[in-house]
Amino acid sequence: MEIRRAKEKDMDRINELLRQVCLVHHNGRPDLFKGDHHRKYTDEQLCGIIQDNQRPIFVAVDEAGCVLGYAFCIFQQHKNDNILTDIKTLYIDDLCVDENIRGRHIGRTLYESVLKFAKEEGCYNVTLNVWACNEAAMKFYESCGLKPQKIGMEAIL
Repeated sequence: MEIRRAKEKDMDRINELLRQVCLVHHNGRPDLFKGDHHRKYTDEQLCGIIQDNQRPIFVAVDEAGCVLGYAFCIFQQHKNDNILTDIKTLYIDDLCVDENIRGRHIGRTLYESVLKFAKEEGCYNVTLNVWACNEAAMKFYESCGLKPQKIGMEAIL
């Protein structure tokens, strides 16, 4: 298995995995997330993200070049903010491993590659959000050593 930056040729497979994530969220919160045939990004948007160095996407690929999982990342920094320091953060916007091959440490390998990249880029930390309805993801991130930074709360009216 190799971890590398995503390329345009990976888009079909990335879209398949994005659909899997969409379904997890839809199943957990159908009041917020649309169902099966919806995509997080259009092809044009995804292509733009792949080319954007401020939003690197990493993919885990097998020997045949098939995408097994991905990590969408975004650099964040609050320069000259009134209350926040100007630390550089790498935010993991989305991390997914194909649901049919989970348990093979692909997710952990992706996460560790993101950590290594963030350190090389001078980041202070790596952050992410996880939906409370996604207990498997929360367990995975906790097993990787992540700790809660802040908690989002809601009241449905």
